[in-house]
Amino acid sequence: MKVTISILLLIVGVIHLLPVIGVLGTERLIALYGIPISDPNLEVLMRHRAVLFALLGGFLVYAAFTPALQMLAVIAGLVSVVSFIALAQPVDSINAALLRVVRADLVALVSLVIAGGLLLRLPR
Repeated sequence: MKVTISILLLIVGVIHLLPVIGVLGTERLIALYGIPISDPNLEVLMRHRAVLFALLGGFLVYAAFTPALQMLAVIAGLVSVVSFIALAQPVDSINAALLRVVRADLVALVSLVIAGGLLLRLPR
């Protein structure tokens, strides 16, 4: 069970680390999200978003090997994926790139729910 929890957290950590490439600039952000980024202010915000995802992804990966942090990592991951899925849900014309992000977050959501359930079943 402990190995399964670690693997699930690693999966979610990698999903959160993938957008880190966006920190390298506009071209990477456009490739990731399929949206034009012509405003330099939007570019700064999106690149900062990539840094925040790196922090969360790194924490999830670290927590995969640190049992004392695993429940906190599950909660942080759930906040991230549920909030994005909820924000994307009412959008009628979501593009293909963002649809891939939603699908990745659904994989992360399932992984986190399973990991959280397993953590709750571990003896204390």
